Formats: sequence, structure tokens, C-alpha cells
Amino acid sequence: MNLVLTVLEIVAPVFILAGIGFAWVKAGFEYRVEFVTRLGMTLAVPCLVFTALMQTTLPGGAVATATLAALAAYAAVTAIFAALLATLRLDRRTFLAPLIFGNTGNLGLPLALLAFGQEGLSYAVIVFAMTGILSFTFGVWLVSGGGSLRKVVQEPLVAATVLGALFLWQGWQTPRFLTNTLDLIGQMAIPLMLITLGVAVARITPGRVGQAFGLAAVKFAVCAGVAWAMGHAFGLDPVAAAVLVVQMSTPVAVTSYLLAEKYGARAQDVAGLVVISTLMSVVTLPLLLGLLL
Repeated sequence: MNLVLTVLEIVAPVFILAGIGFAWVKAGFEYRVEFVTRLGMTLAVPCLVFTALMQTTLPGGAVATATLAALAAYAAVTAIFAALLATLRLDRRTFLAPLIFGNTGNLGLPLALLAFGQEGLSYAVIVFAMTGILSFTFGVWLVSGGGSLRKVVQEPLVAATVLGALFLWQGWQTPRFLTNTLDLIGQMAIPLMLITLGVAVARITPGRVGQAFGLAAVKFAVCAGVAWAMGHAFGLDPVAAAVLVVQMSTPVAVTSYLLAEKYGARAQDVAGLVVISTLMSVVTLPLLLGLLL
């Protein structure tokens, strides 16, 4: 019973905030997703990533090992899902990126913070940063047939990750007044992302529910299994391994739908994956946390 209550205490704020966004839209109130997303991804999230990396107390070796484990996990799930889609004769442009990249920002960061504290958030930021960089490079290439290196370099998330890693490596710290400011801005990120997730799900019309359910279930099983294996293969400590499993097991990110819409993939099929996998996560993520805690 204590474990159930602990898990509920962790996941309830996440889904309540997403539910607020969902209810906000259904009540007919205005919510400008483009503005809020730009504010979050241009300002709040980069500040969160930078300060989390700069202030982390994790040893440099632990950061490097966690980074390599995340990259290896992404490489493995990419190979597995590419083979699966080829076997099922499903469109790679439409389905591969959504199956690879989970919602490591909107859901992964708050879950890691609530379940594993500041140490968990530090590891979660590492996985989230890798997800952001890979999704804006390899992910865009998959969906569009070609990516732009210039656009990648200009992404604030990439700059924040590089600067945060540099400050961590050198042991530098920004002046206290600036650190406090960046911390305050970064604190906007998680509530904004969760509410926006609820808004986005409320506005998406799912397509091909049966197919979406099957792929979402396979995504969860494969990603959780691969992350668990990589955590053991790289000898991650229990918190780092658990965070890697949680981050890799998050549902399909809303950005996958936006990219599919932008680059002419089958957006409604991706929308179905987003909605179904997010609804499934109400059950799967608490069960996963129950096993990991």
C-alpha cells in the first residue's frame, strides 16, 4: 500500500497538470500553443538544462557513462524499430522517429524529479538533452529526408547543453544573481510543458486506433527492455539506470506530430500514436515506477 501511495504521489501532479491543459481547451479558453512552446523551448527549457548541468553534483565519469548509455539505447531501439517497420511494411518516414523518441521533457523530467529527487533530475536532463539533439538532427532527417546543420546549431537547447557541459567540465559557476535568475526561469519549464501536453492532446484527433495501440505497446516494451539492458551493460548506479528506463519508456512526444505535419508525413497516424501512447502511460508509467522504486 505504501508503494502504491508513493507512486501515486509521484505521477498524480504530472497528470493533473496535463489534465488542466486538457480541460482548459475543452472549456473553450484560448491557449496559444505556438507561443508557449516557443517560450518554453527558447527560454525556459534551455535555462533548466544549463543550470541542471552546471549545478550537478554528479561525478564527471557518471555523466559521461550516462550519456554513452543513452546513446547506445537510442542506437539499439533505432535498429529494432527500423527492422520492425520493414517487416510490417509500414512507412519509415511516418513511424520511425515517433517510435524512437519519447516525451522525455514533458513527462520524463518531472517524473524523474518527483521520483528520484535532484540527482534523478540531473540524470534525466542528460537523457533529455541527448533526445533533443538527436530528434532535431537524425529525427528531422528521418521525417523530411534531409536535415539542416545550421538549424541544429541555432537551437537554444543545443547551445544550453554544450554550455552546461562546458561549465560542468571546468567547474565554473555563473554569478549568484544570474544563477538565481536562470533557476527561476527554468522553473517555468516543467509546468508549462505539462499543461501544453494536455492542450496538445486535447486538440489532436487520433487515427487508426488499433494500429496505434499495438505500436504504442511495442514501443513501451522495447524501450523499457533496451534501457534496462543498457543500464546494466554500462554499470549505471541504481538511480541513473532507473532514470534511463523511465526516460526511454515515455510516450510519443507531441513534437513528433508537429514534425510530421510540417514535413508531409502521415500526421494523423502519428497523432494516433501520441494520444494512445499518452493515455497508456497513465497505467504503464506508474507500474514501471512501482518496479523501479
